[in-house]
Amino acid sequence: MKIGVIKPWLFVFPALFIYVAIIFIPTLYTLYLSFFNWNGVAPVKTFVGLSNYTDLLLHDSVFPRAVANNLLWTLGSLTIIMGIGLMLAILLNQKLKGRIVFRGIFYFPYVLSGVIVATIWTWMYNPMQGLFNKALELVGLGSWAQAWLAEPKFALYAVFVAAVWNGVGQPMVLFLAGLQTISQDPYEAATIDGAKPRQMFWFITVPLLRETFVIVIAITMVSSMKVYDLIYAMTGGGPAESTHVLASWMYIQTFKFANIGTGSAISMFLVLISLIIIIPYVYYTTKKSHL
Repeated sequence: MKIGVIKPWLFVFPALFIYVAIIFIPTLYTLYLSFFNWNGVAPVKTFVGLSNYTDLLLHDSVFPRAVANNLLWTLGSLTIIMGIGLMLAILLNQKLKGRIVFRGIFYFPYVLSGVIVATIWTWMYNPMQGLFNKALELVGLGSWAQAWLAEPKFALYAVFVAAVWNGVGQPMVLFLAGLQTISQDPYEAATIDGAKPRQMFWFITVPLLRETFVIVIAITMVSSMKVYDLIYAMTGGGPAESTHVLASWMYIQTFKFANIGTGSAISMFLVLISLIIIIPYVYYTTKKSHL
């Protein structure tokens, strides 16, 4: 065999080996476990076929809510977190005094761990001493005060606000890097032609940020589908199981209820939903960008 044929595989092999060992084989083993009823310690696993999947779809009242919460979280991340990140990037790409400091301020929450963010915001939502209820009382809106994390209709949104504060730094930095690669020539030409800022945004900035959008949207979708730490640390999936997402429900099934097969089935649903959402998007956008 010619050395020219082997050489590319030698470069690919380390990454391919790591991918197969860390991602592909564990995924196959999880798929295998999803067909069994097993508590994680018993010497014998009971084969149940697709029962773990059908039980989740037909008999588990939490699973549909977890799927809906995951999709709602993804939609919010793609619109609110990404939108605020883009807006901040455009503002901080201008020649503002102290913009380096502002970049650091807005990026800082992203470097904090989810548990630290959860602790900060749990205190802010405290019904008796929390910042939000105290602020509402100060402006005469004390009747609007709530136990934000204890009300099923508010809890998920309250946690998402913390996620917005924690997450806007990443898309902001990526969009900022993309904006700094755009030449000023098309903006100057558009200004001479009388284009308005809104038109320059839609017809110059957005098209020239296409590659950045691909990266940001893919990262945002992956992050939103695997969200876990913030929700678990702030609400534990409650109240009344109203804030569970697939990852938190998988954890509860696997490590609290010792239903390894059910937890594995939930993780396979999570993989499937992620693939259905992400692969068509990345394929379409990358194909379009290389036309």
